[in-house]
Amino acid sequence: MSEETKIKAIGYVPDYSDVQLYSRQFGQTHTWEGDDWMTTSLSWKNACYIHAGISGPEVTVKGPDAEALVSMSAINSVKNWKVGRAKHLAMLDENGLLQMHGLCNRTGEDSFALSASLPFPWVELLQTGEYNAEMTMRDIFVYQCAGPNSLTCLEELTQTNLHDMKCLDFRHVTIPGIDCDVEVERVGMSGTLSYELRGPTECGPEVYDALYQLGKEKYDMKRLGWRTYTVNHTEAGYPQFSVHFLTPLMFNQEFKSSPDNKWNPTLSGSYSPDNESARLRTLVEVGWDWMAKFDHEFVGRNALEEEMAAPKRTIVTLEWNSEDVIDIYASQFRDGEPYKYMEMPSAPQQPTGAHADRVLSKDGKEIGISSCAIYSVYYHKTISHCTIDVEYAEIGSEVIVEWGDFGGKIKQVRAAVSRFPYLDLIRNEKYDVETVPYGCKR
Repeated sequence: MSEETKIKAIGYVPDYSDVQLYSRQFGQTHTWEGDDWMTTSLSWKNACYIHAGISGPEVTVKGPDAEALVSMSAINSVKNWKVGRAKHLAMLDENGLLQMHGLCNRTGEDSFALSASLPFPWVELLQTGEYNAEMTMRDIFVYQCAGPNSLTCLEELTQTNLHDMKCLDFRHVTIPGIDCDVEVERVGMSGTLSYELRGPTECGPEVYDALYQLGKEKYDMKRLGWRTYTVNHTEAGYPQFSVHFLTPLMFNQEFKSSPDNKWNPTLSGSYSPDNESARLRTLVEVGWDWMAKFDHEFVGRNALEEEMAAPKRTIVTLEWNSEDVIDIYASQFRDGEPYKYMEMPSAPQQPTGAHADRVLSKDGKEIGISSCAIYSVYYHKTISHCTIDVEYAEIGSEVIVEWGDFGGKIKQVRAAVSRFPYLDLIRNEKYDVETVPYGCKR
């Protein structure tokens, strides 16, 4: 593409005149609200969306000991991990707390690429000098495309049959008319049929525009921004750093002062800002213990084995009482001090991983931690993820969420334990793609 025809960009996306709002997220400019958040909240159920918000560094570790390094860093097994397949890599600290997690692609027998995550566990292991491997980084675009129309739209864009891709498969494709090597992967955070396109940042705006113009014209595509991104994570049951919890690194003084740290979170919620543990999670507390494989040594293994032998907490969805939520809004129109305002669709607004509300039993016992609350347009409900004592995790259990900031006015909101994940549509890994129209010749 010549400089004369090159698409003007803001961050990783084209500079569209009709975008509602941009924002700074983690030191970079991203779309805050592309299309209005209410219709966009429905897009991954009835059409499709495009989201660019997790674009950024892709870190590759390569060398004779790359597999051993990845194995030591993560709870996942590397055995039988084929080239062209990905894993959701979860990495702990020595105390069993989730330090980092992200999508890791096996790009070769001796190379692994990590995206949407910071590589600090890899850095720490490399610094020991025990691993013959090197780490490199490149900046990439990551465009998530999700919803029942996503597959057909991507096939038409790439003129490639993608129906045979299973969840966590990835492959290289081309886009007619665009000189760029693009990777497509069947993965996403919507809970419904979903894919990602990835490639070098310099090609990004052109790829985004091609996908969006096609999707807008034929597939009712919406532009999902960070304002609404929290909704799909919470509905679909995907706990996420910066959305539902923090990494212990955020309380490490050296990291907090590091130029690599692009975010200093506000510790909001009814838990004291001094309570670091309320913002942190273990593997068990986010429901990922099923991913752990004890066929190898890894950082935090002893702590994880001890917790899994006698788990104290698990994760559920809380469905907030609508009358109590309405009262929070009504208080803004009454004399006297109102309750803390609930933003929509995410309360507080994204990024929300430092938010923590106390959850009590009906008799006042502290039993859990509620993260950010979201309003679901699809279900007409306010819901949140909650790490809760196992004896209160039964669906239908009645609890109290203390909404408000520590030291301020608190609203005791009635809530009920509900299904996790809350989204009850067909999930990506179970989606019968043979029911989806082809977007290209078979």
